[in-house]
Amino acid sequence: MNLTYEKCGDYLIPNLIPDPEPEGGLRKFGLMRKSYLENHRRGVYLGLLLSGKLKKHLLMIQEQAEERFDLLVEQMAEKEEVTEQLKEQEQMLWVQRMNCIRARAEEIVREEIKYIL
Repeated sequence: MNLTYEKCGDYLIPNLIPDPEPEGGLRKFGLMRKSYLENHRRGVYLGLLLSGKLKKHLLMIQEQAEERFDLLVEQMAEKEEVTEQLKEQEQMLWVQRMNCIRARAEEIVREEIKYIL
């Protein structure tokens, strides 16, 4: 192992280069998970942060949550017969029902995010 040091006053400080973070930005569910870990699971949050695995974890949770959300919306819309035909005939009713379905699906996913680890 080859370490390099930088002189800072009278001290030699090692030049530590962290591993590169995964590509991708955090969106709604990733940020929700991060906030939950910061506020309610501080030890897990700090462990992931210090090991350099926090962003990878958040991106994985985000991907799972978005897939779950899409699946729930699709299933709820099918069960409640919110179809393209309804969209063509009564647009405002379709929007109202889809907003309700999306809100319920988001609530379900938000609660599930807490229990994923």
